[in-house]
Amino acid sequence: MTPGAEGTKRAPRFAEPPDAAEVARVVNLAYRVEDFFIRGDRTDPGDALERIARPGAGFLVIDDEQPGRLAAAVYVERRGKVGYFGLLAVDPVHQGRGLARRVIAAVEEHFARLGCEAVEIDVVNLRTELPAFYETLGYAPTGTAPFKDAYKLKRPAEMILMRRAIIPPVPDPTGEP
Repeated sequence: MTPGAEGTKRAPRFAEPPDAAEVARVVNLAYRVEDFFIRGDRTDPGDALERIARPGAGFLVIDDEQPGRLAAAVYVERRGKVGYFGLLAVDPVHQGRGLARRVIAAVEEHFARLGCEAVEIDVVNLRTELPAFYETLGYAPTGTAPFKDAYKLKRPAEMILMRRAIIPPVPDPTGEP
């Protein structure tokens, strides 16, 4: 087994306040690919802690095999009948193993259980690989919006808004799970 592969088998869970620094570490490591257009980090432990504490929101995380470390994190927030996720991050040592897809599936299952009708995301237009990746998962562009932290930008950027309908599972007519 390759180092770190074990952590990808763990079930997603909701982050707790003591996870805030580790959430920030994973997000900031994963988002280093944006250094060509962003100044500084994407988040910090205080921001992560505030998001963990928000009603109807938080971070879904997957633990690394090393105690106290995370392999992946994603921010989730219920907005009425729509779920939103952002800051999807996989620690670079775990990338390329399908963990992002597994996290997205967990996000969609979470929102389906909450009765949401759709899931929304926003991706920065300068990360040209992202819209195509999300389109393979059934997300479609719905418009654009300004980049939220424009003061961090080294060059102009905007967010591409994307959405995917949640198709509720069809109950088994026999009543079996």
